[in-house]
Amino acid sequence: MAAIRLLVAGDDYDRIQGLKSGKIAIPGFELEYLTLEPGETFQRLFRKNEFDIAEMSFSTYLVALAKGGFPYRALPVFLSRVFPHGSIYIRTDRGIRTPADLKGRLVGAPSYHFTRGLVVRGILQDEYGLRPGDLRWRIGGVDRPEDYSYVAKPAPPGVEIEFIRPDQTLGQMLAEGGIEAIISYRDPEIVLAGAPGVGRLFPDFRNLEQDWFRRAGIFPAMHMVGIREALVDAHPDLPLRVCRAYEAAKRDCLPRLFDLDSLKVTLPWLVAETHATIALMGKDFWPYGLPKNRRMIETQARWSFDQGLTPVLFAPEEIFEASTLSWDP
Repeated sequence: MAAIRLLVAGDDYDRIQGLKSGKIAIPGFELEYLTLEPGETFQRLFRKNEFDIAEMSFSTYLVALAKGGFPYRALPVFLSRVFPHGSIYIRTDRGIRTPADLKGRLVGAPSYHFTRGLVVRGILQDEYGLRPGDLRWRIGGVDRPEDYSYVAKPAPPGVEIEFIRPDQTLGQMLAEGGIEAIISYRDPEIVLAGAPGVGRLFPDFRNLEQDWFRRAGIFPAMHMVGIREALVDAHPDLPLRVCRAYEAAKRDCLPRLFDLDSLKVTLPWLVAETHATIALMGKDFWPYGLPKNRRMIETQARWSFDQGLTPVLFAPEEIFEASTLSWDP
């Protein structure tokens, strides 16, 4: 019998290379891996439902799940994870020294529903008492005009959200002083270029993030994996097999982080950094599966509800495909 072809989309992470190369296989299925930046994957996934299996925004999926009719289910495979403190960029000449100083300020973001924004707002409220409604939100492309409205534009009560003009960018507005902060998924180009008067709210973000991890035990997940519901109906064992394949690919890449003979990442102290990470977070520092991630999932679902993105507070068991709930690699 011919193998069933599956179109898989996602970014080019080290932790998926075994799947992409075919070294790790799912018997009976042939994976065609399409390498795309997350923004393009999400546009094509949420708007056009193009892929069989795809990288998927955590926050946007919750919004789509609450709305209903989205033909994918989530798998507890977290392809992208980032701590939030380093994602807030500010004007350094406006008296912004602490999160409290952001109250009433104009703050840009590429979308209100993106996961980095969800997590940053959650941290600002939980750790510093700054509510989303305390900030005035301006939505638009960071470095160039872009449209991230691939789900309905949220309008949480009590939160000012306005979209900038199509010919504007948040980066340029921050450089010119038209807004006073940005929450972004990567360093804005003006930051990389060393624009005067622009910097991070938390210059020492690494130590703050590590301290928060020690106290909260949470490594935020930005992206997970989605699988088409029709595939699950036709092949009920496929979700768990896909999870196991992603886990095998992740485990396959980890030894390269310890290889001093020939560094596989362009980072001089890669091996030392790997050991330091294990000392803080444990050997399975990038865990998959619901059991090891329950606290993180519950927290991010709570933030989504508290911030008015979802009208219901989802339990973890409601978010992921049923056959994967007890999977604990």
